[in-house]
Amino acid sequence: MAKGNNGSTDMNSAQGSKDYSKYFDYSDARIISESEGKTTYRIKGRNVQINSQPDYKEGKRRGKEEIEVHYHFEIPPEMEDFGRGKTYHITTYGCQMNEHDTETMKGMLEQLGYRAAEDRREADIILLNTCAIRENAEDKVFGELGHLKTLKLEKPGLLLGICGCMSQEEGVVNRIMARHSFVDLIFGTHNIHRLPELIKEAVFSRELVIEVWSKEGDIIENLPKKREGLRAWVNIMYGCDKFCTYCIVPFTRGKERSRRPEDVIAEVRELARQGFKEVTLLGQNVNAYGKDFTDIDYTFGDLMDDMRRIDLPRIRFMTSHPRDFDDKLIHVLGKGGNLVEHIHLPVQSGSTAVLKRMSRKYTREGYLELVRKIKAGVPDAVLTTDIIVGFPGETEEQFEETLSLVREVGYDMAYTFIYSPREGTPAAAMEDNVPSEVKSVRLQRLNDLIKAQSRLGNERMLGKLVEVLVEGESKNNARMLAGRTRDSKLVHFEGPSSLIGTLVQVRITDAKTWYIKGDYQAEAAAVL
Repeated sequence: MAKGNNGSTDMNSAQGSKDYSKYFDYSDARIISESEGKTTYRIKGRNVQINSQPDYKEGKRRGKEEIEVHYHFEIPPEMEDFGRGKTYHITTYGCQMNEHDTETMKGMLEQLGYRAAEDRREADIILLNTCAIRENAEDKVFGELGHLKTLKLEKPGLLLGICGCMSQEEGVVNRIMARHSFVDLIFGTHNIHRLPELIKEAVFSRELVIEVWSKEGDIIENLPKKREGLRAWVNIMYGCDKFCTYCIVPFTRGKERSRRPEDVIAEVRELARQGFKEVTLLGQNVNAYGKDFTDIDYTFGDLMDDMRRIDLPRIRFMTSHPRDFDDKLIHVLGKGGNLVEHIHLPVQSGSTAVLKRMSRKYTREGYLELVRKIKAGVPDAVLTTDIIVGFPGETEEQFEETLSLVREVGYDMAYTFIYSPREGTPAAAMEDNVPSEVKSVRLQRLNDLIKAQSRLGNERMLGKLVEVLVEGESKNNARMLAGRTRDSKLVHFEGPSSLIGTLVQVRITDAKTWYIKGDYQAEAAAVL
């Protein structure tokens, strides 16, 4: 092998096209060993084992190779008691998909013998399951790493890992390497099932282990999960092919690939058998489900129709892309039953011009027509949304178009965000020419409108008898119980703790901005 000027092995030739010395900004990096596709480097006094690294170009490719489904996941025999007598703690950031990934990692860790630690200071392994959708989400993680450095110094044997969407970003891995070298393990969204092997490698090698697959993986069925509570998440598909200009998700989660319908149906039936009252079907774009199937004609509308036949009180789904929300799905949702009336339909902007720059592939008029169809086809439909303010080039007139769309649709709630550029996305190359103070004022104006509409939506519930899934005691008043309606409204009411975990009837008597209050109708008893 060729030698560099400082005597180190030429890392570019060792790995083909990736120059790690530049990537990690460590000019003194040198190769220690190479074996079975893994390369160990000595960087700033620490050994780093790189199995694979994040690569935006690779993550953007959408190959036609067939995705395989694997049904025989097993914990390696030598790892079955690896965590006996040890504890773990996972902090989760971001969306429901991350929450579900955490359930999977908890399931694997407990099969290794680990048990959950309430206090992370007592844990033997700490994982941060991260989100990359907003800049402030990343800032929170790096802030946490600052706190964990002290804990790591106190407990050198602590295994500290970073996983989730941030791990799929080239710049993030670079930053961790440069400023947080006490981290022991970095892995991505496509190789969560490799967690037992990665823990083994990190513990025995005493090296920082990096394994981040940029190409989407196969579908791994039968992964262990630790679910808690009354509600369960079920992934029905992975990835996204939309490539909105502001969004990093297609890079961090890979191309769209759907689970087989028989596997989804079997999992939901088993959850019903276990007594779960509510299931949320998850995907970055759930209504694109089935479009990648080549052997069957089976869409999200077909899957939801099959969900109706399962004896389980409530079925939800998140998140929808307006472009793929078709008439068949509206027809099926209109049948009701256990399919709830709440539909989360991200619009992002009310301006066609801004939507075009976002590459959302629909217009303001097209979105409003879809809303009209949904309200006509789904009785009592309640819509919520996502909105970004201050996207590059957004004018005051275009922002006003967003406000007018919000009024016209009448959302009951919205997740609102100030635009922040994400490295590697097309929007990051656009001129971010909306002043920060203008963005803040626009966000406040939008939030004020959303608050007013939420209050009006709640006031429309006054006097109604609603079904509530009782989740527990109110966080602010132990004498009150709290739960959710079918359309996801938060309800507070007085009642015995024995009602927790059941579906009950509540008469709404008071409306606040973000929740409603009512009286438990004992004569109606629990629905189930």
